[in-house]
Amino acid sequence: MNALKMLGIALLLAGVLALLYGGFSYTKNTTAVKLGPIELTVKEKQTVNVPLWAGIASIAIGGLLLVMGSKGR
Repeated sequence: MNALKMLGIALLLAGVLALLYGGFSYTKNTTAVKLGPIELTVKEKQTVNVPLWAGIASIAIGGLLLVMGSKGR
């Protein structure tokens, strides 16, 4: 399997996941208060939304790379 096919499969999977889930979230630690040696940290949940067009574009480009990779033989 060449690099174009592998990249195409990865983009297809990423596009499908983007369409299914619509985004992802992660937890970020931030310092709220710092008084000398005492420090208060807060965990913030951040959400990143993946646009619909990005998922569709990823699927289209991944499919194109799969077709181009198989024509190279």
